Amino acid sequence: MKRIYLPFVACLALACSASAQVAQSQRAEYIADTVTVQAEGTFEADPDLATLSFNVSVTEKELRRAYERASESLNRIVALAERNGLDRKDVATGAFSVTPDIDYRDRKRKPKAYRVESAVLFHVRDFSKLGALIDEAVASDIVEFRSLTFSLADEEEAKVRAVAMARERAEARARAALGNGSRLGAPRFVGVDVKPIERFTRMTGFSSEMGASALIVSRMDREEMPSAPPLPPSTPEKIRVRATVNYVFQIAETK
Repeated sequence: MKRIYLPFVACLALACSASAQVAQSQRAEYIADTVTVQAEGTFEADPDLATLSFNVSVTEKELRRAYERASESLNRIVALAERNGLDRKDVATGAFSVTPDIDYRDRKRKPKAYRVESAVLFHVRDFSKLGALIDEAVASDIVEFRSLTFSLADEEEAKVRAVAMARERAEARARAALGNGSRLGAPRFVGVDVKPIERFTRMTGFSSEMGASALIVSRMDREEMPSAPPLPPSTPEKIRVRATVNYVFQIAETK
């Protein structure tokens, strides 16, 4: 039995050793015949879309009355947008949410009032209308102003351009690494990482502290507070899109 078992173990060890040498040889050959590079690309563009965010909030003792007033406010803010030249598709209104005001010290837990809220978004492409839209919406006490965000209407195109710039840099670096003696072959591996787009949210551009306060304290008694002056044109920063690519290029055989 020993005469059969020992030679078998020896043959198995030799086979494993040979397989390891072949695998190591193939891996070394693969590394020797490729070049790995990493590059980044940044695409910058002026924003072409502004998003105004408002909030409708109504509190009444009766839920039905709260719904009626909230619906009226939404109709007024949509009409305001249309008067300023916005298309209906550029105005988005959210569903109503209801929050009961309950005094938990009362055993009956009966709501004392109901708050009905909804979000409103304006998508504005003509930035010269921003000041008038914010000023009229807040001065008329229809809604509460939340934020102004600048972005790109076609973000996917911006991502594609950033990736293309990174790819060109990766290819240039790979050719520079090879020098004049070798040619760059087809890519064996490609990895792409696109960073989140940097959007800018601002509440700047007010001509005075009184104007900024009028936007924040939108429900203050207007008789006790002067009306806010119109907002000057906004000057948003550029939108930046960053992408990183990782390439493993095959080194083509020289003829």
